[in-house]
Order: sequence, then C-alpha cells, then structure tokens
Amino acid sequence: MKIYDRLFINGQWVNPAGSETIDVIDPFKEEVCGRVPSGTSQEVSAAVQAAQDAFKIWSRVAPRERASAIQGIATALEARSEEIAQTITMELGMPISLSKTIQAGLPTAVMASYAHLAAEEFPEEQIGHSLVMREPVGVCGFITPWNFPLHQIIGKVGPALAAGCTMIVKPSSMTPLNAFLLAEIIAEAKLPPGVFNLVSGAGRVVGETLAQHPNVDLVSFTGSTRAGRRIAELAAQSVKRVTLELGGKSANVILEDADFKKAVSNGVKDICLNSGQVCSALSRMLVPMARQAEAVAIAKQTAEKISIGDPGDPNNYMGPLVSEAQRRKVRGYINEGIQEGANLVCGGPETPAALQRGYFVSPTIFSDVSNKMSIAQDEIFGPVLCIIPYKDEDEAVNIANDSIYGLSGAVWSRNEERSRRIARRLRTGQVMINGGKFNPLAPFGGYKQSGRGRELGKYGLEEFLEIKSLQF
Repeated sequence: MKIYDRLFINGQWVNPAGSETIDVIDPFKEEVCGRVPSGTSQEVSAAVQAAQDAFKIWSRVAPRERASAIQGIATALEARSEEIAQTITMELGMPISLSKTIQAGLPTAVMASYAHLAAEEFPEEQIGHSLVMREPVGVCGFITPWNFPLHQIIGKVGPALAAGCTMIVKPSSMTPLNAFLLAEIIAEAKLPPGVFNLVSGAGRVVGETLAQHPNVDLVSFTGSTRAGRRIAELAAQSVKRVTLELGGKSANVILEDADFKKAVSNGVKDICLNSGQVCSALSRMLVPMARQAEAVAIAKQTAEKISIGDPGDPNNYMGPLVSEAQRRKVRGYINEGIQEGANLVCGGPETPAALQRGYFVSPTIFSDVSNKMSIAQDEIFGPVLCIIPYKDEDEAVNIANDSIYGLSGAVWSRNEERSRRIARRLRTGQVMINGGKFNPLAPFGGYKQSGRGRELGKYGLEEFLEIKSLQF
C-alpha cells in the first residue's frame, strides 16, 4: 500500500491543515491500495501564493536553463518508469504491458519534447512600428483526470514549465498516487520553491477553489463536459484564461472500399483500450448498410478474442473499469441500448463469468444503432461499441458530425485522396486515417463541446503564452 500523508507546497512536503484523507481503490482487487491527503482551500491559497512568488523567478530563467531542468525531470521519469507503470496499473486497472508503454512511456516522451521546445527563444515579430513578443501567462491551476493520469498531468506541466509559468496540480482522487511520484521527482530536480505545487483533494473543494481563485491566471481542466462547464463558469468570475479537454463520441467512418477486416478489428481494439475509458475512443463505427452484417461478424470475432482479466498479467489487453460507480454507469447504458432497440451482438451488462472479482464489463457491441439513440449520443466511457449503418458518403459525414462532441475520428479507405477528403469534412480536432497512430507532438483537443484550446507540441506551449506588443 502506498500512503502519502503530506502535500507538496513551496518546495516542501507539508502537513495538511485538515485530517481527512482519500482512499485509493485497486479496481481489480476491490480493496484499498493507497491513501493521500484531502486538501482544503487553505492549502490551495498557500500553493497559489507560493506559485506567485516563484513566478517572479522562474519566468526570468533563461530558456536553456529551463530546458535543462525539464530534461532532468524526463530522465528521472524514465528511470522510475517501472514503478510508475506498476502504480498506475494498481490504481487504474490498465494491464501492465500497456501501462509500461502508455501510462509511463508517453509522459516521459512528452516531457522530453518540451525540453527541446523550451530551449528555443520565443520568437519576436516586427509589424510596422510594433514589436510583438510572447511572455508566460503566470500562475496556472491544473485539474486532471483518472484515465491517463500522469500523461494528462505532464501534458500541462511540461509546456507550463517550458513557457516559464508556475503551477498547482490537483490530481484525480481516484488515481492520485502517480502525481505524488511526480512530486518526488520534481522535489529532487531543485526547481525554485513554488514552481510546482501538488494539492490533492475533492474537486468541489480544491478544484473549484483553483478555478475561481483571483490570483490564478489560467486554469486547465481535463474531464467530463459537465464538469468542464462548471470550471468555465467559476473561471469566468475573474476572466482568467481557460483550456478544456472534455468528452468525445468519435466516429470511425469505414468506407466501402476499405480493408474491412483490418478496419473493423482495429475499431474493436480501440474501444477496448483502457476498458473504453478514453475520451477520444472511436465509439461509433459507421459502416455501409450493405456491409453491416460483414462488419458485425468481424467485430464479434475480434471482441471474443480480447484477453480480459488480471491487469498484472502482461498477456491481458483489457482490465477492469476504474470503479464500481463507473461500472454501474456503463451497465446502465448497455441496458438502455437494449431498451432502445439496438441489436446486442456480444457482451452485455452481466459480469463476465470467470471474473467475479474486479469491476469488469465485457466488450459489448451493438448493431443496427440509430444515431439518435442515447448510446450513440452520450459518452459512455466504457467498452461499448455502436455500429451504425449509412447509405452513402454524405450520410456518413452527416452522422459523424451529428454530435455535441468533436474530439476525434477516423476514416478508412484504400483511396488516400478520398479518405483525406472525408477527413476534412469531419468537425473534429483530429482524424486517424487508415489506422494512423497517435502523435505526441501534434495538437490534441476538440471542436464544439469537446473543449477549447490544444495540448501537446508547440500548440500546447502556445496556450501558456501571452502576447504583448511594443509600439515605437
């Protein structure tokens, strides 16, 4: 069991003002695996003050010095990658083989990328008699989710450090242990006190205090669209900058000339990654009406081969959901899909027969889904795939865009020009073409109610910069 009894504020591990704690539950064993403090608004205020004081120093540190510090953090993350992967597997339930690559490997790569970006001077531009420059935005509040916990923290901390900003991190209460590992690493990095602060606690206390604090210049939130609306409302009181990475209901458009076996099986594996707890998951599979039966057969065969079970077993592809509450939510949507008249191809709300312990839900596939059904419109955040038939290319695009979300999407076609044409018509922040892989240097973020702003690469860095013009 991992127990942390102090918070990291102003470069020191400090005792919390209150005595309340948060139990972290192992979703496979269904037992407490860790404990962290439940911070209060008092700790938030202390952390904000520390970040304000540190900003006066860190914002003036030379870019190459900031880059060196960031690279040191990336190196330390890599050195502790096994511990990070094991910790996240324990608190989240992602199988260890995937945790090593995604939950530990990806944050290290992202942090290293910002060491390179930090080393470059921010460009200045002469426009007539004006000089346009970029400066760090200031003190930042980061409220992060549980599904890719360390990656989402690093996706904010990395560019903020590179820009010269200071920060307060509030990790998810369901998967906070990895954030304390990061704090340990940063404590050893010898940044100026107050550059990085960690305050765990309830969202309604720590998160909301950060969002409305008058001395926080930017708040960055990743999570549900409902919670994102609340963060934006609170932040509006002090007109602070806000970036939001929210929900998704992404469409996987498979055209009739695609490699059907590859496209469909890839789509099933995508919705089972991290047990479907992925904001950019391709949860709607759009297939030609004449080929729906073929798609269903391939999807069912693929789902039945998904290895599900103990996340400590490197041979498993899918572990449990993060909590009992999340499992109840997913089961509720599965039952709703059945009631709405969708055809249940495989899976269902029942606990997998061989997995009576752990918050498991079987890979579940529905066919003959109408895009008006709740299972096609709402973000389920579980291993539930909707197969939706379409008549022609235009209808496929219309169905894909018929959503309040616009985070991700995919197009499959043997004709690259055609696939790119369809991809350009999708109202979404990113599109994978024929199985294109995730790129940690490319911008990540969404249209519509999937959020505002972008993370990763130079685009993520720009979110932490203010623009100033000098007139001569």
